[in-house]
Amino acid sequence: MASLRIGPAAAIEGRYRPPSDKSLTHRALMFGAIASGVSRVRSPLGSEDAEATRRCLEATGLRVETVEDGWLLHPSEWHAPEGVLDCGNSGTTMRLLSGLIASRPLTATLAGDASLSRRPMGRIAEPLRLMGARVEGDRPPITIHGGSLQGIRYATPIASAQIKSCILLAGLRAEGTTTVEEETLTRDHTERMLAACGVPMDRQRDGERHIVSLRGGQTVQPFDFAVPADISSAAFFMVAAAVLPAARLTLEDVGVNPARTGVLDVFDQAGVKWFAEAHRDQMGEPVADLTIQDGGDLRPFEIGGGLVPRLIDEIPVLAVMATQCDGVSVIRDASELRVKESDRIERVAEGLRAMGARVETREDGMEIEGPVQLRGATIQTDGDHRIGMAFAVAGLIAHGETVIEGSEAIQTSFPAFADDLWKLTYA
Repeated sequence: MASLRIGPAAAIEGRYRPPSDKSLTHRALMFGAIASGVSRVRSPLGSEDAEATRRCLEATGLRVETVEDGWLLHPSEWHAPEGVLDCGNSGTTMRLLSGLIASRPLTATLAGDASLSRRPMGRIAEPLRLMGARVEGDRPPITIHGGSLQGIRYATPIASAQIKSCILLAGLRAEGTTTVEEETLTRDHTERMLAACGVPMDRQRDGERHIVSLRGGQTVQPFDFAVPADISSAAFFMVAAAVLPAARLTLEDVGVNPARTGVLDVFDQAGVKWFAEAHRDQMGEPVADLTIQDGGDLRPFEIGGGLVPRLIDEIPVLAVMATQCDGVSVIRDASELRVKESDRIERVAEGLRAMGARVETREDGMEIEGPVQLRGATIQTDGDHRIGMAFAVAGLIAHGETVIEGSEAIQTSFPAFADDLWKLTYA
C-alpha cells in the first residue's frame, strides 16, 4: 500500500493546466468506437479509469492509434470480447458501455475491482431490460445479451448522468424514439457530444422535469476533439487556493459546462474571490481560464437540491473547505455519496474528525462547524481517489504531518497529483 505525506504550506501560486477531463475522455473513446469514420482525440486523460474504457473498447473492435498529441480512433464492426471486460474502478466505463453493448448482437460480461463490485448496477439494468436487452446481475459482474432494442420513455429514479447516458447510447440503435426524463438536470456531456457529432435531439423542460429524446438509427459523425481540463480535478487546487493564506492560482483550459460548475456557486456563497476569462468552445463544451485568490474570512455554505449533481465529485474537498468557514456549513440531499468508490459521507467525516474538525453526519449528508485549526493525522483512502486528494488538501492547512494511506487510488483519475501539488505549493 502506497502512502503520501503532506506538510503545511504557506501559499499556492502560478499558472497550471489540470489534467484532461475524465468524463469527456471516456465519452470521446466511446463515440469514436461508434462513429462512421476515423476520429481524433487530442490531450486525452491518461489514467487508470480512461485506460479501462480503452481496453474494453479495443476488446470489442476499436483500434486506438497513439499519435503525438493523443489518439486516432479507428472504429470497426463490434464483436463479442474473448474474455471478461475489466472496467477496473470505473463506474462510468461499466454503465455507459452497457448501453452500447445492449444495442448490439453480442454477449459480454463486465466486471470490476472490489470497489466497483459493490456499486449498484440495477439502475441501468432496469431500463435496458425494458428496451429488450437481457441483463444478468444487479451488481458487478453483470452479463449483457444485446440485440434489437425498442425505444422507451424512462424517468430516472435518481439524478444520474450515467443512467441517462446509458439509455441514450442504447437508444441510438433502438427502434423508435428513446426519451429520458430527469427531475434534476445532470451533466450533459453525452448530449453535447451527440449534437456535435450530428445526432439531432429534442431537449425541453416540462415544469420541473428535464426531457431529452432521440430517434434510433442515427449516424455518429467522426470528430476532432481537444479534451479540456477537468474541473473536478481542478477543484482540489481551487480549494487549496481558497483556504491558504497567500494564493493566486490560474487554472488554464478548464471545462466550465454549467452542469459541472457547482463548485463556483459554493465559492460565491463562501466569499471566495474568483474570475473566469478567455472563454471559448470545444465541440459544444464551454472552456475558460479560472483564477482563484485567497478571500480572507470564509462564510459557511449550503449544498442541496439541484446543486448536488453539479458538484457531486467535489463534495469531499468542499467539506475540507467548510472546516475553515466561520459557521456551520450544511451538505444535504447527497445520499448518492454513500455508493461511490467508498461511502464518502463516512470517510469524509471520519477523516475530518481525526484532524480535529467538528462534523455531524446524517443519511444524506453532514454538517461541519468552523473555523478550526486542523491537525495532521493518518487518513485511509478506502480505495477512493477523491478521498485521498481531498485530505491531501486538508494536510496543507494542518499543523504537523498528514499521511494518506492507500494513495495509489489517486492513479484512477490523477496520476500526477502529488507532483503537481508539490510544484505549486512547496517548490
